[in-house]
Amino acid sequence: MAASAVVVTSAVAEAGAVGRSELEVQCSKFEPRDLNLELTMRQQYEALIDDLKSTHRGNLVSVILYGGAAVRDTNGEDVERNLLIALRKIGPEDLRNAHASIREWVRMGNPVPVYFTVSELENAADVFPIEFRQMEAARQVLYGPDLLADIKLTDENLRHQTEYELRSKLLRLRRKYIPASASVDGLKTLMAESLPSFAAFFRAVLVLYGLNPPVRKREVVALTVEHLKLDGGPFERIFNIRANNLDHEMTEKEANELFGEYMEQIEGVIDAVDALDRR
Repeated sequence: MAASAVVVTSAVAEAGAVGRSELEVQCSKFEPRDLNLELTMRQQYEALIDDLKSTHRGNLVSVILYGGAAVRDTNGEDVERNLLIALRKIGPEDLRNAHASIREWVRMGNPVPVYFTVSELENAADVFPIEFRQMEAARQVLYGPDLLADIKLTDENLRHQTEYELRSKLLRLRRKYIPASASVDGLKTLMAESLPSFAAFFRAVLVLYGLNPPVRKREVVALTVEHLKLDGGPFERIFNIRANNLDHEMTEKEANELFGEYMEQIEGVIDAVDALDRR
């Protein structure tokens, strides 16, 4: 197995995200976006590619946009523009030199790109099955060859990584609740900011159950709720918080009750994933 990819975290699937990532996970193929994008977005991609070519020169092999931003129909949803940058080799100097280009990209509200070497892309799919499924499902090559085209994906490690990521995020959510519980706004922010990360890994849950995950996070959550027979009410209320679409001002009691219901439903998803290991 090749050395772990540089800058790869579970946020690649949050992408998310989660996010990192803004994750994110494939079962159905999506049409790539037409490159005739809005002028400002196209200019941003072109400017970044020019900067990366100047920075990495012959070491730069490929730049790939992946996840929700790489598909046509996102129904106006604000999606993260996740980038995979492939180099022939990666050393401290290569990453140091990329600082100026990446700083500008992040300043525009985008997540830090993921850096892989070409050899890591060929050997790391079994270590990052969720992330690679997201990349394989929805991607747009901005520069160079499509290095993901011939990668072979299996479900061998998908269940284990999915359960690990969900349990890890639940533990972090509980820890963050302690300071957030001091105010209604703190709780609302915690729930609103954490849900997309869980939704990214719900895509992997759907794949494990043989379903085709949608692109939009709200639909991913809804399909997960439907298939696992959970209560979708807490998730819907949190999506409304994210959209600033609550029908009344939430009280402290309501915010704490919602958080408890939210955790309970996430635990239900984790239990369903864990049960797959005992089939």
